[in-house]
Amino acid sequence: MIKIAIFDDHQHRREALKLLIGLENEMQCVGDFENCENLKEHLSITIPDVVLMDIDMPKVNGIEGVKLVRKNFPDTFVIMQTVFEDDEKIFNSIVAGAHGYILKKTPPEKLIEGIYDVVNGGAPMTATIARRVLELFQRQSSQNEETFNLSERELEILHLLVKGLSHKMIAPELKISIYTVNNHVKNIYRKLHVHNASEAVSTALQKRIVQ
Repeated sequence: MIKIAIFDDHQHRREALKLLIGLENEMQCVGDFENCENLKEHLSITIPDVVLMDIDMPKVNGIEGVKLVRKNFPDTFVIMQTVFEDDEKIFNSIVAGAHGYILKKTPPEKLIEGIYDVVNGGAPMTATIARRVLELFQRQSSQNEETFNLSERELEILHLLVKGLSHKMIAPELKISIYTVNNHVKNIYRKLHVHNASEAVSTALQKRIVQ
C-alpha cells in the first residue's frame, strides 16, 4: 500500500486528490494539510511514502516543505504540484530535493501514473515541465564543463532522467535492457556521490552537467 500525504492550501483541491487516491486499491491518503508549518509533527504520525506538495502556500511554502521532508523523512518521495510553469520555482524545487514536478492541470490518470513512477525509481515530470528543465540546461550548460567523468552513455541516461523517464522507459528508448540501465544508473549515482534519481537530477541541475 502506497501511503500518500497532501499539502495544498485549497480545501477543494485536497478533497479532490483524496477522492482520486481513494479510487486506487494500492494507495491510501494518510493526511491532508493546508501548509507546511507543522510538517514534521503531521508526517511523524504516519510517515508517508509519497507527498503531493503544492508550491504556493501561506506561512511555509512548498519549496521549504520539500527541504523539511528531505531532512526529516529522507525515504519519502515528493512530487511538486503547481498551476505555474515558473523556471525559478522549477529549479528551486528540484534542487531542494523534489522527486518530480507535475502541473495541477495534468489529467488525473497521469498524476496516479506519476505516483507509481516515483516509488519505482522514476522522476515524473509532465512534458511541459521536462521541456522547461531542458531549456534551463541549454541556457546554463555553457557555463560549466564539469562532467564528473561520466561516459557518453551515462550522460545520455542522466539526460533522460532529467526529462522524467523511469528506468523502464529508458530501456526501450536506448534499445538496451533494464538490467543495463540499472547498472549505468548505479555508476551515475556513484560518480555524482548521490543515492537516488532526484539527487542525480538535482546535481545535474546545480552542476550543469548535461549538455
